[in-house]
Amino acid sequence: MANLFEKILTAIDFSENSECAFEYALTLASRFDAELTIMHVINEPVDLRGFYVPHISFEQLEAEIEMGAVRMMEEFCTARLGSFTNYKTAIVTGIPYDEIIRKADETGASLIVLGTHGRTGLDHLIFGSTAERVVRSANCPVMTIRLPAA
Repeated sequence: MANLFEKILTAIDFSENSECAFEYALTLASRFDAELTIMHVINEPVDLRGFYVPHISFEQLEAEIEMGAVRMMEEFCTARLGSFTNYKTAIVTGIPYDEIIRKADETGASLIVLGTHGRTGLDHLIFGSTAERVVRSANCPVMTIRLPAA
């Protein structure tokens, strides 16, 4: 039988929940000898160009955010990948569910692994569930992982 999970995509937001989902993605990638793409989406910030932000330009702010995300991704991978080497990372800016679906299509992902409930309460009402939107629109299977109750 062909490898069902040749390319696995997981999106992390550095929350405990996405770290839990990442562990599943890594286990599957190791087990099925799959390529793992680990992505982080910098949520498209509200356009601050119209506001006065002392001492920092919008472009500089974007650059700072991206540098921070790159650093967090490097630390995350160093801490969690162990001996696993068949992976790629991606940091993109945009609307998380759109970018996850785009990256899955671009990489030919055969499975997307996502944590659910990274956001709660009011945030969830405003932004909706990224995982829910990915499940509805992805062109490949999506595995959602809920953080186990303490």
